[in-house]
Amino acid sequence: MALRGDGGSSGRTGPPAGVRWVDQDDSLQEIIDELRTVEVYAVDTEFHREKTYYPQLALLQLRWGDNRALVDPLAVDMQPFAAALTGPATVVMHAASQDLEVLDLATGALPGRLFDTQLAAGFSGHSLPSLASLVERFHDIHLPKGDRLTDWLRRPLAADQCSYAISDVEYLLDIRASLVADLEARGRLEWFETECEIQRLKGRVVRDPDEAWRRIKEARTLRGEVAGVARAVAAWRERRAAELDQPVRFIMSDLAVVGIAQRKPKNVADLARIRGVDERQAKGRVGEAVLAAVEQGRQNPVGRTSGPKYEVDRRLRPAVSLVAAWLAQLSRDIEIETSLLATRHDIESLLAGDPDSRLRHGWRADLVGEKISRLVAGGAALAFDQRGHLVLEDRVPPAETQQ
Repeated sequence: MALRGDGGSSGRTGPPAGVRWVDQDDSLQEIIDELRTVEVYAVDTEFHREKTYYPQLALLQLRWGDNRALVDPLAVDMQPFAAALTGPATVVMHAASQDLEVLDLATGALPGRLFDTQLAAGFSGHSLPSLASLVERFHDIHLPKGDRLTDWLRRPLAADQCSYAISDVEYLLDIRASLVADLEARGRLEWFETECEIQRLKGRVVRDPDEAWRRIKEARTLRGEVAGVARAVAAWRERRAAELDQPVRFIMSDLAVVGIAQRKPKNVADLARIRGVDERQAKGRVGEAVLAAVEQGRQNPVGRTSGPKYEVDRRLRPAVSLVAAWLAQLSRDIEIETSLLATRHDIESLLAGDPDSRLRHGWRADLVGEKISRLVAGGAALAFDQRGHLVLEDRVPPAETQQ
């Protein structure tokens, strides 16, 4: 979890009773050795990324058995913790996507086995809840709220900060046990494990500078030479941000990237006149680098995407909204988060014939993919039942009806 805590207005510092504060390498190694002997343990992180390109780990929270620890990554070498992450234990986290990236950058490793309680809750009729919501549901306890502007890099941490931080792992192991029992009873544990493994692997974030321009909303509609310049300038910005460990917006704004792409400046004077470009970006080596990127982009326009392009047939477009309505109803009926079942993009890719559509594979294909395919092929129909709910029913072909 990125930002929580209250800044420590009480004046007291340090962790609560029963929580280890780890700021020595040998103490961390002792914990690593312990974690490699257990079956399961809970992890959370506090980090900052407002002023850096890479997220900066500020605190690591751990819970295993009756043990709790707060590890200070500013004081210890976190690389050895990779041995714990890749050990035999299941690592329990909540809403793990950002924490996985942070751990990978800090230790060079991802958990070998991951259990994300938020994802598991989505398969158990709980939507995709916050940790506070899950703790309240399973333990009837209200986690304290903290100031989202807390500086987790400050030392010493206030006592209130430490208490907030350790609460993020305090209940995860018990919640996991409850969710596993629920998933097993529903016959969905394998579904969850499949999705959790996909999420675990996404934790190793690799940013391709040549794809950075696609994250700029105003650049997505650009074509040809203009798009080529946007791609080249955004790639330069991405590489420089990584080199200096600064957010990309500190290097150059999105507005400036798009403006440069549209104007395609050929000299410093042209560059300086573009909206969003300041003096430090137009002169010296930086200005030369930007102009070189512009020229590179001009020489490499963005053409049509290679490979097959899957688009929904015009005649099937009305079916997208109809199927989405049925899936929303189905997700409520079977108590599963709609976005886990299928997104609108999933529906469109299936109807477009994309062989890689999520609805063509695994549990989604069995649960909804094959039914949707029957629907659009005329072998099934949607109707309202007596409760006013949409249901998918097999459709008898006209020839059989006449017989």
